[in-house]
Amino acid sequence: MPAFRTALQLMAFSVPAFATLWSYEGSKSQIPMYSEISTKIYDGALWRFETENQDVFQWTLRVAQDYSLDVWRASGDYVDVYTAGDSVIPKALLSVPHTISNLSTTVRTPSRNSYTNAIDRWNLTSLENTTYHAAYHPSWEIDEFMHTLAELYPDEVTVLRLGHTAMGREIYGLQISGDTKASKAKPGFLITGAQHAREWVAISTALYLSHALVSNSSESQSMRGLLDDFDFYVVPSPNPDGYDHTWETDRFWYKNRQVVDPVSPCVGIDTNRNWGYKWKPHSALGNLGKKKKKPVPDDPCSTWYPGHRAFEAPEVNNLANFVSTLNGAGGPHAKIKAFVDLRSYGQMLSTPYSFSCKRMPKDAEDQLEAALGSVQALKVKHGTIFKTGNLCSTLYRAPGNIVDWMYARAGIKYSYAAFLRDTGTYGFSLPAEWIRPVGEETGKMIEYLAKFIAKRQK
Repeated sequence: MPAFRTALQLMAFSVPAFATLWSYEGSKSQIPMYSEISTKIYDGALWRFETENQDVFQWTLRVAQDYSLDVWRASGDYVDVYTAGDSVIPKALLSVPHTISNLSTTVRTPSRNSYTNAIDRWNLTSLENTTYHAAYHPSWEIDEFMHTLAELYPDEVTVLRLGHTAMGREIYGLQISGDTKASKAKPGFLITGAQHAREWVAISTALYLSHALVSNSSESQSMRGLLDDFDFYVVPSPNPDGYDHTWETDRFWYKNRQVVDPVSPCVGIDTNRNWGYKWKPHSALGNLGKKKKKPVPDDPCSTWYPGHRAFEAPEVNNLANFVSTLNGAGGPHAKIKAFVDLRSYGQMLSTPYSFSCKRMPKDAEDQLEAALGSVQALKVKHGTIFKTGNLCSTLYRAPGNIVDWMYARAGIKYSYAAFLRDTGTYGFSLPAEWIRPVGEETGKMIEYLAKFIAKRQK
């Protein structure tokens, strides 16, 4: 593996002092070439239960949870459930109108046993001609992509080390800037990839956007012009432990891989329910339809387990620390002015709040105006239609959400969750040939949002 050195002088790059910057020494871009590939095939079915009203929705979801079914998505008027292996749908649910899509997902994991030049193999010098965005990639290829991008564009790209995961892996991010001398005065734009491990296209899209931000302005999908107005911070894989698990063991794993109980056979925290704004020891979903005065804390085996306390997950705590060093408690001097959390699936651009359907942000009008323009810009590229609205109304009530914390605690006025393609045909198994189209249309959304905010600040 290449040798690295740590650059200790950080102030010139306008990044927090705890973050570490990487640069290459010696032989560069030597990354594994994979001649051996392990293949796993996941055969299953995606069931969509159409729920005509909230009573049916809550009942359907409660039954699915009581039978420990794998709920992929619950969105008010439908509940998506994935079955594989010995999983069966209880007879009670079959009375709800439903459709079934058969899914066969193949995961081909490359083995690291020889080396080749990353630039030559993927042609990262060109966004249009690269082969990198034609496939999903395991963690080591994601890390090498980020370091190679920093090598190719040393004046624009800096690799950040944000801290370690529950299993000790490093969490990497990118700072992408234009004129570094002017960076301190520029607002920041933060983009995060999949907090939930199985949402692969969110990670791939974060990588595509990073590439587009540094690509030559002559290329048709280049976003380099945005660097005139913003410094971008991109964290493609904020849950690398969980993401690795989806490659190695369970393609549809959801949480991180943290040990949370000395006796429970289950591990993992839902990192998107572990943020410190309106955190609760139970998920709203876990108590749907239960007539009890006091909500019951979630079991560690629950898909939506929020942890024993807020910020218990180191992945969440590290990202919050990073944002806090840039924004403090918010206010006019906060660096980051825009935040987009990339997710899948559902084709929505959602605003705060997630913890309540009754509370509205004081900036709701501006947030929605920017969102409506952004989804229209996205639609122009490939015709993809996105919905807009606050998180609670477009999904369900969920405390401890990252978007709520970024808005209410970090003071990022324009905070959004972007649920990428599709609407349920493939769900989390979106084919790799869709990576580039999703990246292109998401780029148009980010571009509109950045220009909207820049114009408002002038």
